[in-house]
Order: sequence, then structure tokens, then C-alpha cells
Amino acid sequence: MSKKEKMIRRLLACPSDYTYSEAIALSASFGYQERNKGSTFGSRVMLFRESDRKKILLHKPHPGDIMKPYAVKQLLQHFVENGDINE
Repeated sequence: MSKKEKMIRRLLACPSDYTYSEAIALSASFGYQERNKGSTFGSRVMLFRESDRKKILLHKPHPGDIMKPYAVKQLLQHFVENGDINE
């Protein structure tokens, strides 16, 4: 099993200790790049894929790296809707 497949499998499990770092690594494997939305957006971050102009908005967790369960589910939903992951 490839590293990417392991990352997908972990996200599909929606673990309570899923980290923002994992989310960025997986999204990068799908071609997304992290972009800050600007000073008015606080902890909001956009993941953008230039090839098809797809975007995902996330809350960057703080002070730690562990994402909230709802944010993990939203990330998975975005990947499914954008055709990156088949459930």
C-alpha cells in the first residue's frame, strides 16, 4: 500500500487525532496548494488546485495541530465532491 493510500485510509476513518499537517500532505498529493485567505480571514485557509480551479476552505487549528471532528468530515466531503476520493 502506498503512502497516499495510507493517508486516504486514515482520513476515511475520521480519527479524532487527525492533524492539519496530515490534511496538507494529503491535499498536496491531490495537487492542492495552501493559500492564506488574507488578514481578515483569521485561521481560514484555502487549498487550491490550479489544474481545475477547485478549492477547499479549512479552519487551521490553533494552538495545536489536531483538527476538530467536523473539520475532518468536511475535508473528506470536499475530497469526495471534487473527485479525489471515492468512498
